[in-house]
Parts: sequence; structure tokens; C-alpha cells
Amino acid sequence: MKLSTKGRYAIIAMSDIVLYGNQSPVSLSEINTRQGISLSYLEQLFAKLKSSGLVKSIRGPGGGYSLNKNPSDINLMDIITAVDERIDQTQCGGAMNCHKDKPCLTHFIWLELNEKISEYMRTITLGDISDREDVKKNYNLQGE
Repeated sequence: MKLSTKGRYAIIAMSDIVLYGNQSPVSLSEINTRQGISLSYLEQLFAKLKSSGLVKSIRGPGGGYSLNKNPSDINLMDIITAVDERIDQTQCGGAMNCHKDKPCLTHFIWLELNEKISEYMRTITLGDISDREDVKKNYNLQGE
């Protein structure tokens, strides 16, 4: 799966909100500091995440972004779709013209792989990420 920076960063930023938000809004500058994602890139991602209904913004002092749903109700495919990411292993972008205006020999294998990846991404939620012991250990979040 060739997940672009856009999809990866959106998942990381949303995970940051779950891990560090503690029921309060998280500013993009806090995510920038912790995750090293540029502020301008975060602004672009969160505009899309907000318009898709995954996050809400809170203005003013102490404002930022918070999830619009429970972390266990947001799967990774929701996030990838929200930021206009495509999972596509075909050479033709699904147009079925990868070999002389018809599908290449392995086209349908790549389509099946796309579906398997999408299915897998639908099974992992933000809640699953925050519950992982390796995440808690690596980010010193034991007992949270």
C-alpha cells in the first residue's frame, strides 16, 4: 500500500488528539511540536477533517480541535477518505486501461489487494491505537 504523507499525517494527528487531548481541545501548534508536522500542512488536513465531520474546532483561548465522535467510532479508512486519500495499487488508477486500453494481466489482483487493505483499515480505530501497549510505552503514557 502506498499511503501518502497526507494519509499518514492525518492518522498521526488524529491519534495525537486522542492520546493528548484528555477531553479538551488540542491546538495544531501542540500537534506540530509533538509530531513534527508543519503547521500549514496540519491546517490543510484539519480543514478536510472538519468538513468531513470527524473533528470540531473550538475558538478562543484554550481552543483547538477535538474529535466529533468517540475514538472507537473512527476507523483509519474514515480518516484516509476524509483527506481525499486513495488506496490504489493499480497502474491505471482503476481505469482498466493499464495495458493497451484494457486491464493488464495482474490488474484484478491489485484491485483485490486494494479491497483487502481498505477492509483492514476499516478494522482499526483511533481507540485501538490509543489502547496499544507499545504506543503507551513509547510515548510514556502508562496508566492513562
